[in-house]
Amino acid sequence: MPTIIIGLTGGIACGKTTASDFFADKGIEIVDADLVAREVVEPGQPALKKIIEMFGISLIQADGTLDRQKMRDLVFADADKRTKLESILHPLIRKRMAEQLALCRGHYAIYSVPLLLESGLDKQADRVLVIDVAPDVQMRRLLSRDQTTLDQAQAIIDAQLPREKRNLAADDIIENSGTLEQFIDQLEAIHGYYLTLPPK
Repeated sequence: MPTIIIGLTGGIACGKTTASDFFADKGIEIVDADLVAREVVEPGQPALKKIIEMFGISLIQADGTLDRQKMRDLVFADADKRTKLESILHPLIRKRMAEQLALCRGHYAIYSVPLLLESGLDKQADRVLVIDVAPDVQMRRLLSRDQTTLDQAQAIIDAQLPREKRNLAADDIIENSGTLEQFIDQLEAIHGYYLTLPPK
């Protein structure tokens, strides 16, 4: 029986990782684009060699790993460089995630992709779950979490789909501008609902 695929997305610093961890604790299989993105740039992987060729050795740390913060600062400051990086990474990430999805066997699985809608990967999901957060809360959390400047934080937010469009594309929305307890209560409710969905 094919697994129901729930596409999980939302703006940066909205709580996607907390949501993924919650579902994982419930025994739900998770296919996480962020984890896959880290895997494909590990030392020895073809993507890392291409990144060095395109952007230079200065992005590589002493231990041979990619300096992800330096890479992020570089591409979010330059749309052309971001497009070039995506041309390297996205095909590899898509391929590996498709392989992982094919192995899922539970009633439903979480397909966690920050740019799910921007990349068109929502077409691989049966439902889209958006974690929504108020803009002022999002900015405050982002600045606190990543130690970025206001300009860097705004550039990251601007590179993503506008909140209104993301919410319009959702089948389900969880609002996460309040407390962790309120967030978990909503996750419990949506988990219960997903378990009632008829099999594909």
